[in-house]
Amino acid sequence: MDAALRVQDIFIYPIKSMKGIRLESAKVLERGFQYDRRWMLVDRAGVFITQRIHHQMALIQVELQDNHLLASSEIKQANPIQIPLDFKLESQIEVEVWDDRMLANLVDPSFDQWFSEVLGIDCQLVVMPESTQRKVSPKYAVNGESVSFADGMPYLIIGQESLNHLNSKLTQEVAMNRFRPNIVFSGGISFVEDSWKNIKIGNVDFCVVKPCARCVLITVDQETGEKSKEPLNTLASYRTLNNKVYFGQNALALHEGVLRVGDSIRLI
Repeated sequence: MDAALRVQDIFIYPIKSMKGIRLESAKVLERGFQYDRRWMLVDRAGVFITQRIHHQMALIQVELQDNHLLASSEIKQANPIQIPLDFKLESQIEVEVWDDRMLANLVDPSFDQWFSEVLGIDCQLVVMPESTQRKVSPKYAVNGESVSFADGMPYLIIGQESLNHLNSKLTQEVAMNRFRPNIVFSGGISFVEDSWKNIKIGNVDFCVVKPCARCVLITVDQETGEKSKEPLNTLASYRTLNNKVYFGQNALALHEGVLRVGDSIRLI
């Protein structure tokens, strides 16, 4: 069975809660794939802004180019902006992601204005510097890992067969982008990832540490920004444990490396 498991898709979400990018290969780092959720929007109090509340964030396209991110809007007419990958202001503010507070660098007031106008909310763009160590919960950390601005864990892995199983129960199928995975694999049976602990993807060792609890974000259509009750209602009917609805597995990378589409996945 192991031989049939292969990486089908690799995704990063450079700016938290905006559209993801599919890559053919990605650099594996401790806090997540390179460029994954290293930027985010915050309000004037420094609290992260999320698609859970502002569904229109799904309609901001982000592209990874040679030395910058290109952000463009499907919401209203606005010229795309180029956000340099290595640029940040020296001024730092304290920002908040769930229960964590950490320092982040402001990027540029002109970008703040662009996102504020496009989304219709007063916000600032921040970037996580290497000096900021946001620690993974000690309950799940293996080697005291840090994480990006992701909700809590560096990597999310989902099997295509698990989505196929869910879609077989829905009257209208949903796309994988609802669940914002980093690694999608083909092969195996549905929810085979639930049984994983230590795995090797290509040449990189990962530890699967906990199932991913899902929220209302998965009810936002990533193409239209519209919200409904599915697939959360259906998922809750058969994937609920201790009042939480689970889909996908969170993982830690045990060392750095490179992942490529087509890489095999082996259980250790």
